[in-house]
Parts: sequence; C-alpha cells; structure tokens
Amino acid sequence: MKILLHTCCGPCATYPVTRLLSGSNEVNCFFYNPNIQGYREYIKRLKAVGEVCRHFNIALTIPERYEIEAWFRMVVGDLRDRCSRCYKDRIEKTALKAVEIGCDVFTSTLLISHKQDHEKIKNICEEAAKSNNIEFYYEDFRKGWREHWQMTDELDLYKQNYCGCLFSEYERFKNKEDCKE
Repeated sequence: MKILLHTCCGPCATYPVTRLLSGSNEVNCFFYNPNIQGYREYIKRLKAVGEVCRHFNIALTIPERYEIEAWFRMVVGDLRDRCSRCYKDRIEKTALKAVEIGCDVFTSTLLISHKQDHEKIKNICEEAAKSNNIEFYYEDFRKGWREHWQMTDELDLYKQNYCGCLFSEYERFKNKEDCKE
C-alpha cells in the first residue's frame, strides 16, 4: 500500500513511520504546515522531518511555498475555532496531494499527540477522504507515545513544545517565568 503521511514534525513522525513501514507499505511524508511560525521554526521542523525520512529511507514531499499569509487569513475570522480550521486545511491538502501522487491512502502524525483533539482530527480526515475519493488510514498512534520519544532521542531530533502557531506559543509560554524580561 502506498501511504501519504501528513507530517507535522520529526518527533511525531518517528512512531507512525515505524508502524506504517512494518506492514511492508511504501510511505511518503508530506510536510504541509503553514501554521508553524516563525520561518526559522518552520525550517527547524522541516529539517527534523528530513532527518527522519533519511533515517528510514523514505520520500519527503514539501509544498512549493510557505503559505503563512493564507494561514493567517484562514484563522483570523474565528480564533476560538482556529485549530479546527488549521486541521482541516492541512488534512484537505494532504488528501489532495495523496490523490495527485497516486497514493492508496493517507493519514497524519497529528494522531499521535495527546495535546491535539484526536476525534476532531479523525473526523476531518474521514471527511477529506470522502470528498477527495481516497481512503483514510486510521490508527491511534498515541499508543506509541513512549516509543516516539525514545526514537526522537536516539535520532537526536529537534524537539518543540508547542504546535507551531503563534497563538499556541503564546498560550504555552504566557505565564512562564523564564519568558518574562
């Protein structure tokens, strides 16, 4: 089976890639994440995904452009629901890319995080699969949470501690002493 794996970062890719490759599948990582800010953070995460792909000898597909302006326009209308809009954008682009490059199915590393809305992501993936006439491969990758951190350490990958968007960074650090001047 040829699988397109939407990949948000290197650490989150480790366990899902291992699981997907264990079934003799062909895996291609797709790094589409215009939510990640600033540009240096985006590049750090892209490099970490590249390291994972090199380690596992799998393909990496990246968009032609970093679409930060489009992402801001998309979420600014309803900041309370920005995560749903962001998930939908990234998953929809993944489903379209999977069809474009001839994959049988797609899935996402977002399904490994205990900090993301797992059911919402799953539902958005199912909707994108239906509307784009492609299969969504579902697996609850959260069961590999410990293994993913172990592999992240073994590969010495860049680790981040927020989803990537400006709003999540602010929410994560706004009350931290080390961020105050």
